[in-house]
Amino acid sequence: MENPRLVYRIDRRSGVSTYMQIVQQTEQALRLGLLQVGDQLPTTREVVESTAINPNTVQKAYRLLEQAGLVQGRRGQGTFVLRSLGATPVGSPLRDELDDWGRRATAAGLGRDDASALFKAVLDTHFPIKEQQ
Repeated sequence: MENPRLVYRIDRRSGVSTYMQIVQQTEQALRLGLLQVGDQLPTTREVVESTAINPNTVQKAYRLLEQAGLVQGRRGQGTFVLRSLGATPVGSPLRDELDDWGRRATAAGLGRDDASALFKAVLDTHFPIKEQQ
């Protein structure tokens, strides 16, 4: 079944390649529980029509997701979710607290980049990146 809640938003100024934005947004939807096992990703045609990107870009993103074992393409049917990634559903109380924090940050005059930098600094404090050995 197709998931109407997943709409890719491409930021051409982000410095992140378009196909990686699709991969990252799909992974985020999997982590948040917006996509469930069996859900269908938007078709290549739907993504192309809504984002005005090249079909090969969408296919490259979907291939990467398939190689990661997250989705499976079925010829003539579409691309379907095989497994989830996270344990934090959208309705989580933590999500509500972050939403409240976002409103307060906006009211305090922080822009998106400033709020993102502050949030990342807090994340880095609580979830240090482990060095590769």
